Amino acid sequence: MNRIKDLFEHKSKGILSVYFCAGHPTLDGTADTLKALQNGKVDMVEIGIPFSDPLADGPTIQQASATALKNGMTLHKLFDQLSNIRHDIHIPLILMGYLNPILHYGFEAFCKRCQEVGIDGLIIPDLPFDQFKAEYLKTTEQYGLEVIFLVTPETPEARIREIDAYSHAFIYAVSSASVTGAQQSFSDAKQAYFNRLEQMHLNNPQLVGFGISNRATREAADAHTAGVIVGSKFVTLLAEKHNAQEAVTALVEALEQ
Repeated sequence: MNRIKDLFEHKSKGILSVYFCAGHPTLDGTADTLKALQNGKVDMVEIGIPFSDPLADGPTIQQASATALKNGMTLHKLFDQLSNIRHDIHIPLILMGYLNPILHYGFEAFCKRCQEVGIDGLIIPDLPFDQFKAEYLKTTEQYGLEVIFLVTPETPEARIREIDAYSHAFIYAVSSASVTGAQQSFSDAKQAYFNRLEQMHLNNPQLVGFGISNRATREAADAHTAGVIVGSKFVTLLAEKHNAQEAVTALVEALEQ
């Protein structure tokens, strides 16, 4: 069974997924960061592929991506860093990146390499859903990769249900129609959106991302969904601490405050 599916089979609430950008703050920190996250009891990790124009990301992740590219991170180097990672890492791993670098690498070659190094899923924010169905679905299925799609408070119910029908892992519930970035709390409107998703009784669980940074935002999302995705907060801590284990410890503390 795909590791993402296995995770949700055994844990239905309180899931913590964490994002970091490969190559930030240092070029060679990928393995250490993954080990620290696993040791910190994180359930799943999203590894960001740096890109020069990350449209869905706010200033924190934009800067991390720019730093990673300046450090020399490429998709080829990332795959090299991940080539033996499954000797130590058993939690689900997702690659999150934009379509341009993936197409430059070659979509099928990319999927094949993902399978070889043990990647379980993909998040490609700028891949149109209809294009995925028409051009890429069969390839991702061939290589055992779950593709995770984003929905927002503005996504129509019919579209959410269509995405749900083609999903087999989880749905990424973006907390607002904005870019990534830590928030201190969620408004009543955002919590009503989480509740609306819960009341739809979708086939796939949902994880909330964009804005999770403390206990208040985590609990607000956890109340209606399977868990949360933390990105900008952890990226900031990695830059501040310059030590992956210390950054994970600080993240856990932040989510409890």
